[in-house]
Amino acid sequence: MPNKSFFWFFLPTGLAMILFIGLPIISTGVQSFYAQHDQILKEVKKCDPFGCKVSVQIDQEASSKVREEKPLGKFNGFGTYVDRNHLATDQLSNFWNESNSTGEFLTKVGNLPFYKALIFTFTYCIIVTPCVLLLGFVIALSLNSISRKIRGALIFGTILPMIVTPLVGSLVLFWMVDAEGIIGANLQLLMNDPYLSVKSSKTLTWITIIIYGIWHHSPFAFVVFYAALQTVPQEPLEASIIDGASRFQRVKHIVLPHIYPVVTFVALISLMDNFRVFEPIIGFSAQGSAQSLSWLIYDNLVNEEVILFGSAAATSIMTIIGIAIILTPVLIRTWREFRTNR
Repeated sequence: MPNKSFFWFFLPTGLAMILFIGLPIISTGVQSFYAQHDQILKEVKKCDPFGCKVSVQIDQEASSKVREEKPLGKFNGFGTYVDRNHLATDQLSNFWNESNSTGEFLTKVGNLPFYKALIFTFTYCIIVTPCVLLLGFVIALSLNSISRKIRGALIFGTILPMIVTPLVGSLVLFWMVDAEGIIGANLQLLMNDPYLSVKSSKTLTWITIIIYGIWHHSPFAFVVFYAALQTVPQEPLEASIIDGASRFQRVKHIVLPHIYPVVTFVALISLMDNFRVFEPIIGFSAQGSAQSLSWLIYDNLVNEEVILFGSAAATSIMTIIGIAIILTPVLIRTWREFRTNR
């Protein structure tokens, strides 16, 4: 495509990306350097027949005036990034000096809000992403080899989890694992423990959310892999069958190399989706056992006392940086392969 034609072809998409992605990220980055204003206090003297008392109250009028003059808040620089709710540099130094072992230090760090959310987010990504790729590929490979008469119904049933919205799906599973739900009640019978509760166990809560993530995201991988399998050339497969190659060998040496670019694409999309896990935590009401980076942003924005825009913005920027770090090796490898094949 000529450069001029490509420019006009890409212009609407480029403008939309700048307007709806670039500018909001820049705005969020600016907001992350500001913190909410301190409340302005005033002394109020109240008298009654038994005497007078002086109490301290928030000066609502003066506080509102300050917020109107400086709507972004007070400039805090990188202070929000290093406070206790984020990187917690001072706390890390104190924990290191006070801890008697590495395990004790890691335990203390794991209780800090940002690192607690980071641990869960990474755990979710590391487990869910490979399982989604493997399960989606196995299902696609299996359905591709069965009779066409029943393939349509099976494909519809397979993609059903993708049709259900994440919040609704997590709520359904939440009710199922309840003590009166089908899964929770059967677990109590199986373990012979009438007080067994999936919701009260941190480990079981994590397992439940991870299983839900695999169930919900696998249909996307299946659809893409199934479409890619339709493009695999039949001549090499037929030749390998004649030469006595097993099914595993055909998949390993013919199918996988052919759909490798698709696997990379699905891995990138899955990583980005999994890194911003949020809906299952809300649906399961699992905030006490599992917090993600996206949930921290949500928690700052629904704070009952004051909305923490600066804190939410700092967490958002750090989430974007985290996604970029995770995707960089894959993108570099893909770019090198693209340059090699040109």
